[in-house]
Formats: sequence, C-alpha cells, structure tokens
Amino acid sequence: MADLDLSWDDNSPEAKKIMVSPKIGTHNGTFHCDEVLACFMLKQLPEYEHADIVRTRNPEELSKCDIVVDVGGIYDSDNHRYDHHQRSFTGCMKTLCPNKPWTTKLSSAGLIYLHFGHRVMAHILNTKVDEDITGKVYDKVYEDFIQEVDAIDNGINQSDEKPRYRITTNLSSRVSHLNPRWNDPNPDIEKQFHKAMALVGEELLDRVSYYSDSWLPARSLVKEAISKRKQVDLSGEIIEFEGSGFPWKEHLFELETDLNINVPIKFVIFTDQNNKWRVQCVPVRPDSFENRLSLLKEWCGIRDEELSTLSGIKGCIFVHASGFIGGNETREGVLSMARKTLEHRNTVDDKTNGST
Repeated sequence: MADLDLSWDDNSPEAKKIMVSPKIGTHNGTFHCDEVLACFMLKQLPEYEHADIVRTRNPEELSKCDIVVDVGGIYDSDNHRYDHHQRSFTGCMKTLCPNKPWTTKLSSAGLIYLHFGHRVMAHILNTKVDEDITGKVYDKVYEDFIQEVDAIDNGINQSDEKPRYRITTNLSSRVSHLNPRWNDPNPDIEKQFHKAMALVGEELLDRVSYYSDSWLPARSLVKEAISKRKQVDLSGEIIEFEGSGFPWKEHLFELETDLNINVPIKFVIFTDQNNKWRVQCVPVRPDSFENRLSLLKEWCGIRDEELSTLSGIKGCIFVHASGFIGGNETREGVLSMARKTLEHRNTVDDKTNGST
C-alpha cells in the first residue's frame, strides 16, 4: 500500500496535471453516498479541484481517469484505484492504518478519507496536516461521520438485535432519495449526482466546522473543571462547569483516562440559560442513558416545595423522572443534592459490606 498522501508539492508532476483537466472516475447509474462523498472530498484538493467527474463502467474510459473510486474492482493506492466491492477487499482503518482503532469495512468514501483525509481536513480548517487540531478533527470526523457512510454502504447493522424502528433520514438515505424516480419520464441523473455532491459537501463542511470550532474548544473547559474538582467537593466526584451547553461527555471520559483519574466523576453542576443551577449525572458511556450514579430514586419526578421538603434541601426545582438531572435555585442547593446522593451510596455500600 502506498503511503498516505499527507503532503503536496505545487511543482510536482501531479500538480502540473491540473493544467490538463484531471478526471475522477466513478460508476454511472444509481449513485450512492460513498462515491458522492468521495468525489466531493477529492475536489477539495488542488490536484482535483477542477477535475471532471466521469461516470461510467467502461474499463477503457476508466483507464483514462487520473483516479477512480467505487468502480473497477481494484484497490491499488499506488495507481489511485479505490474500489471496495471485490471479494478480496476486507480493509478497514485498523488493518490499513494500524494506529487507528476502527474495524468497519471501508467504502470508497472511507478509502479516500484514509488516503487523503488529513489533507482534506487541513484544507477545510486552514491548518497544516501535522497539526494536532487536524489529527483530532480527522479522527472525530471518521468516527462520527465517515464511518456511518462506510457501514451503511457495506450493509453492516448497528447491532445484532432487531431494531424497533428504521432510520431513513441519515445522509446515505438522503443521497439515495436524490436518484431519479423509476417512473420519471425525463430523468437527469447527472444533475442529481451533482446535487447530491453539494448535499454531502455542505454536511461534511458543517461537521468539520462544528468539531473544530465548538467540540474541540470545549475540551479545555472540561480539563479545567477536572483539575479543580476537589475545590468543589473533597470527594473529587463532582465537577463544576463555567457556563453550559457545550459538549462535555466524550472529553470527560477521555480526560479521566489521560489524567489517570482513579475515582470516576459522578456529577457535573452548572447554571442553565435562566441562571438556575443544575446537577447532571455522568453516564456510564458518552452515548448511554444509564448513569454512573443517579440522583436518589425517591426524588425522581418530584418538584418544587414538595421536593425541598422530601430532600431537606432548600430551593429545589425538580428531579427528572429518570434521575439523570435535577435543578435548584442555588449552587449550594445542587451541591447538596449531589452530596446527599453520594452519602446515600456510601451508606448503602457500608451496609452491604457489613452484611457479607
């Protein structure tokens, strides 16, 4: 396999090919999200920015293309052939780039992202390919964007269990719906392909912008909160955020590992948009509805004065029926809600240990 393409020389022979209208080859007929996205990503690069997209299955025509995606039955990065349909192809990020953890079989979108993605991200972010931000956004975009396209195109289920409902509004589905209808008397599939490319492009650019401008900057806020956790409570199991509404869960889990936090954090406290205080439980995983420690069960679904009387804590506003979040008028109030839950947990643990 050729080295991943992380550099670009404007004086190289490849750069000079721009003057002769390079060609990106892909299959004709019904289009899919993976090759549409692959084509969009390639056109973010200087060597393919002005490329013509040739949609054909004719081997002779494909042989004239500078790069071919999702057709041709060949994966050969040395010669810029990126198909994944052949039986012999089983490549995933982990096998083709061993420092990456993902095991989802790659589609043509994943193959192009593997070989050109760092440069694509650097172009969009206006960074260098070896900058830390480029690498972090690259990983995040694959994990939460490209990988979904790979899995859907390769027919990989999210789980082995029968789903309760179908999801038909994902990016792959929206691209599929842009294909001409079977009974359209005058289909213009080329027009629809470019419409699909604009759709996936807008979504990719929006996702990269979010990860670089919103998701990643939140990491420093979470790290600071963790560093000050024992100033909030000596247990180290409660942290306080300055502000609210920023993405924190994934950062918290990663930072706990990076910083060797031995006692997992159970609660975060913060003010909401109405300047009221909230206490929120930390889930067992970033995407889980199960908490490491929920607020006391007897508080769940109770509000206002009734909750204050029941808990013995002034200023209570609510505790959600599932126990994952609660509110109070004051910082001391939410701290008391978290602390009482921790104390109850400790009391139960002591009784359990004493009985064994």
